[in-house]
Amino acid sequence: MSHRRRQVTYSSHPNHAARAAHARGSREFRTYDTSYIRPKQSKAPMVVALALALLAVIVGALFLMRSCAGPELLAEGEQAQVVVEQGESARDVGNSLAEARLVASSQEFVDAVSRQNADASIIPGTYTFSGGVTVDEILRTLQAGPAFAGALSVPEGLRLSEIAARVQEVTGGRVTAEAFTQAASDASAYAADYAFLEGAGENSLEGFLFPKTYDVPADATAESVVRMMLDQFATETASLDWSYPESQGLSLYDALKLASIVEKESTGDEGIRARVASVFYNRLTTEGDPSYGLLQSDATTAYEVGHDPTPEEVHADTPYSTYAHAGLPPTPICSPGLACLQAVCAPDADALGRDYFFYFDAEGNYSFSATYDEHMSSFS
Repeated sequence: MSHRRRQVTYSSHPNHAARAAHARGSREFRTYDTSYIRPKQSKAPMVVALALALLAVIVGALFLMRSCAGPELLAEGEQAQVVVEQGESARDVGNSLAEARLVASSQEFVDAVSRQNADASIIPGTYTFSGGVTVDEILRTLQAGPAFAGALSVPEGLRLSEIAARVQEVTGGRVTAEAFTQAASDASAYAADYAFLEGAGENSLEGFLFPKTYDVPADATAESVVRMMLDQFATETASLDWSYPESQGLSLYDALKLASIVEKESTGDEGIRARVASVFYNRLTTEGDPSYGLLQSDATTAYEVGHDPTPEEVHADTPYSTYAHAGLPPTPICSPGLACLQAVCAPDADALGRDYFFYFDAEGNYSFSATYDEHMSSFS
């Protein structure tokens, strides 16, 4: 038989002394310092929170400082190009300068222009500025005009290769003849901007590089010089009436080819050029003539062979032989001047009516005839 051990507990009916003792113990326990036995709390969250708050303050301060300081301008040593178009206002120019980060705002430039009453003295052109330039220095440069490499003189009758050599010379070799020739090698690359190039296809710009003297900017590229000359062609030919060549089945490109031949085959005043143009129209359009359709121009073969051609060369079966092939050559053979373009647009009506097929130039004294016999008599 086992005996269960009696568990000793506090009395369920404590007396007054016991209750007093318990109360004192409870009070002492509540006031007892137990921090040394409590788990340690990490200070990391507080440190991180303080760091984030400090970072937010710093970022906010930097943003405020940048906002107050304005946009970041172009650094010294860096360069930016600005194009000032004809008719642009000071505000337009200021916007371009601000976009190039040369001035803090368009208004800064407008204010400078207003102070100096310089709105009408800004010269259009292409400018290159370096970082660190002041708004007053910019304005003085715009009033002085763009820097030029030199004057490019393109007389009537030059070929593309000859123009390219002159571009290289005037730019001191910075734009090489090869680079210019390459830039002018495909008319279709510019056709979207110049409608008159539509008929040229992928041929070169031979014939379209308008004869004139050009001020070439110091920072010009091969393409910018090409576009300068195409712009001039558009300006010079804007008032021409192409209806006559169109009535003869010629496109603008065809008319340009014919004008380039007239340029090489004639000299003198517009009247002579218009009569020479009439001779070539007669050869192209008069059916029944033994040479119907044959221009018979030595100049087209000269373009192909690069020198005064021999009789054998002009009659050879080559693309530019207008003795062997009827019609116009594949491309223009030079850049004709305005007088020859006008002659093709308005040929001499009297020469057309007389069916002149031949002409003879004796040092500027031209003789025109309808038959070969009359032509040969000019030499006697």
